[in-house]
Amino acid sequence: MTDGNVDMSRRAFLGAAAGGAAVAATSGTAAAQTEEPDFGGYLDGIDGGYEDLRGESEVTIEVGAAGNGGDLAFAPAGIWIDPGTTVTWEWTGNGGGHNIKMEEGPASLDSGPAVAEAGTTYEYTFEEADAGISKYYCSPHQSLGMLGAVAVGGDVATITNEPEGGSNLPQVPDSAKALGVATSFAMVATLGLAYFFMKYGGDYDIQE
Repeated sequence: MTDGNVDMSRRAFLGAAAGGAAVAATSGTAAAQTEEPDFGGYLDGIDGGYEDLRGESEVTIEVGAAGNGGDLAFAPAGIWIDPGTTVTWEWTGNGGGHNIKMEEGPASLDSGPAVAEAGTTYEYTFEEADAGISKYYCSPHQSLGMLGAVAVGGDVATITNEPEGGSNLPQVPDSAKALGVATSFAMVATLGLAYFFMKYGGDYDIQE
């Protein structure tokens, strides 16, 4: 094998290794997709964010957090919790008077009249009977987007949440983890072959 052929063989194997790495990287990104509760569009376009708080026995939500054109948000606006979790809504004192009222769902949320005083709290423990999705709002600021929702338990409808900037990535089914492992193995094997042929050469001559 000539030096030129050796270089071309090495480049070929390194190119294959790079391709394997790219596939593995794509699979890794796809596998990072997560499931979130499907709030049915109730929280679309509003501020406050979402947090998966399963595993927590106590959760706090700010009432009057920054958002929706003022201090008119629940933060986080959407949460996912386990049955038995106690949720405490705590008033920040910003954005005027707020309260908690039910829109729909299995829970029975009602904090009473709107209150503006900082440090005011309202607690509710979500039991098995509250499993599902409960949607609520602040009555003085409902039209401004001060909305919230609580998903309870594992038996709720979900949607796939893609990583930021991942909207153009290929969709991967539930077997994404297995695919990621397989492609990672392929990448390692290809790199091993590339190292072997770079060090010891090979019989893969390229005829000119």
